[in-house]
Amino acid sequence: MTTHYDVESRAKRTAPPQPLDEEAALAPHDNVILDCGWGRLMYAPSFDTPKHLAQELIREQMGKRDIALYVEAPQLLLAEAPADLFLDPSLLYRRRLAIDAPAEGPAPGMVIRRLATRADIAAMNRLYTMRGMVPLEPRTVWMQRDSDALIFLIAEDERTGEVIGSVMGIDHTLAFGDSGGGSSFWCLVVDPQTARSGVGKSLVNALIELFTGRGRRFLDLSVLHTNTNAIALYHKLGFEQVTGFAVKHKNSINERLYVDAGDYSALNPYARIIIDEARRRGISVEVVDAEAGIFKLRHAGHEMLCRESLTELTGGVAMTWCQDKTLTLRRLASVGLRVPQQRVADESADDIAFMQEHGAIVVKPALGEQGRGISVDVRTEEQLRDAIVRARKEGGHVVLEQFCAGQDLRIVVIGYKVVAAAIRKPAEVVGDGQSTIAQLIERQSARRAAATGGESRIPVDGETERCLAGQGLNYDAVPADGQPVQVRKTANLHTGGTIHDVTAMLHPALREAAEAAARALRIPVVGLDFLVPAPDAAEYVIIEANERPGLANHEPQPTAQRFVDLVFPYTAS
Repeated sequence: MTTHYDVESRAKRTAPPQPLDEEAALAPHDNVILDCGWGRLMYAPSFDTPKHLAQELIREQMGKRDIALYVEAPQLLLAEAPADLFLDPSLLYRRRLAIDAPAEGPAPGMVIRRLATRADIAAMNRLYTMRGMVPLEPRTVWMQRDSDALIFLIAEDERTGEVIGSVMGIDHTLAFGDSGGGSSFWCLVVDPQTARSGVGKSLVNALIELFTGRGRRFLDLSVLHTNTNAIALYHKLGFEQVTGFAVKHKNSINERLYVDAGDYSALNPYARIIIDEARRRGISVEVVDAEAGIFKLRHAGHEMLCRESLTELTGGVAMTWCQDKTLTLRRLASVGLRVPQQRVADESADDIAFMQEHGAIVVKPALGEQGRGISVDVRTEEQLRDAIVRARKEGGHVVLEQFCAGQDLRIVVIGYKVVAAAIRKPAEVVGDGQSTIAQLIERQSARRAAATGGESRIPVDGETERCLAGQGLNYDAVPADGQPVQVRKTANLHTGGTIHDVTAMLHPALREAAEAAARALRIPVVGLDFLVPAPDAAEYVIIEANERPGLANHEPQPTAQRFVDLVFPYTAS
């Protein structure tokens, strides 16, 4: 499988990069400001006075994040505007560059290239949004796509063509007139759902190779002091901490860096996304039970107790309808919505007859959640017995359900209006020709857990074994380089599945069915699981309703905003 870098500008791809002669270094520029699309970088040594630099930082545009770099005397800059500026609690790391210390090539199965199309910018913004970063302004980035001073690199999955990572590099000599011959990188981001490993490392190595070829002396980065995973990666790549300061403007984006906002780290991402939006609007938050995800929102004398996206607005009957999967489908069928056939398992001959009637069935715990205990595409008596045992371990009765082929579509309804829709795909790993499936699962689970706050892992259990066995594989098998292997049949995020936004293409019939289902269940916030041939087709069956949908899974859709709109409508902008 081909792997390569393709990072120089189109005008220079025909000639190898040449080291820059120090005699030819550009003269230092004055008052250098570089617009990066997400904000401006200000090269502090180029400013004539701290006052001038402070004035420029205060001019920061709404929704952007400006940074003053290499501030030599931060106390003087902060003294100019102490109410508006703060010292960034980030660390500066540096790798020395030398021709005789080249970087490694990219990891197998990916291409590293320069940004080339407007679709690349949209793909980068998708990743930025998934990681809670300030999005790029497309026009600014597009105008700079061929710049040799500001370089946007893309990591592309060679098998799927998907953009799975990006980074921005800056040539300090060309951008700032820096006679020190430096460079830096910013906004390294990797798709948390990619099955490829080594994406971030490959992007950084591509910049090391590029700037080394230009004769640059070092590559710098700034990383928040609490980001231990990133710091560990940079150490492995040869970066060492050096002294350096950055100053930023006090704004809502940076607030968590300079205000003691309380410790919400024990809460999962589904609670934190709501809390972040509430605090942005000036709504106070009290954590009641972090382990259970329970917190209280309070504003202007009004209180609302929440467990993640479940609130006191959801009544007891609605909870009953949603929690028991047999009651869910019975209620939806009663209002004319399409659902698969079901029966409660009693381990009699009728169970086998039901399976034989439909050819394939799904076995699930009626009161289960997060994909636990579910077996999909059960076709034999032995599989049926094993599946019932797995489901029964989750407690409550076991449901047998007609297997309906199709894509797994989650639709989130808030205030009885569709807010987001996403296709969920089962967990898969991608072979490298050396690792066993067990090793690939372990690595993929570690990446998914790190990206989701521990919410997503691939279980190593009987259902995974059954999925592999259906493909003639087991945990000890070694897939070929680039070979994808599906390791679960269910697409639940908690069992390693991935989620892909399709809100814009949702068929009106699916939108109407979802809103009708929410009204039938009398539930104001709900995640409805559909099986569909395609999200832009009208055909469907509804298989479940989740009374506590994970709002953090649906970027870039404004799920948290619409949730807080529902609970505190007078705070809506």
